[in-house]
Amino acid sequence: MKRLVIMISGRGSNMAALIEACRTGALHGIAEVVLVISNRPDAGGLQVAREQGVSAVVIPSRGRTREAFEQEAVAAIREVGADFIVLAGFMRRLTPLFTDAFPGRIVNIHPADTRFHRGLGAYEWAWENRLPVTKITVHFVNDKIDDGRVVAQADVDLRGARSLEEVKRRGLAVEHRFYAEALKMAFDLVG
Repeated sequence: MKRLVIMISGRGSNMAALIEACRTGALHGIAEVVLVISNRPDAGGLQVAREQGVSAVVIPSRGRTREAFEQEAVAAIREVGADFIVLAGFMRRLTPLFTDAFPGRIVNIHPADTRFHRGLGAYEWAWENRLPVTKITVHFVNDKIDDGRVVAQADVDLRGARSLEEVKRRGLAVEHRFYAEALKMAFDLVG
């Protein structure tokens, strides 16, 4: 069983989908979520994780140096013996202090093709450019924004979408299903 630490900053919808995938879905018998870390104490996903029986902690980033935050996060992850760190709406760029501690074992999901759009506002970008299809990209994490080796991509059909909210709804539906499937591929790539 792969031991996963999920890092979040917000409501944790991808985190919740991954916890469920570990219990009954695509990751059942393959992985388990052993810890959720949020850099924000007000992240809704903390309560969601706890309700699911998953240990959840806050390691605050606000008002601290990146180094102090990352040192504490690395220590917490090592303490639980994580095999993979899964970013799920974690809205903070990681430095080499963190990425070098877990080479090839940090995975992120991004709601765009990373060749064309990196960083924040990917669904807004797809909506503003009236894309008929966008992609969800799962990739390994390095110290640059959405720059790591791509594990897999999935299409999101945006034809006929009438609002940004609809674009986000369609995209999240794909994210919630696809992230677990792509994590299995990442496990196979790393061995």
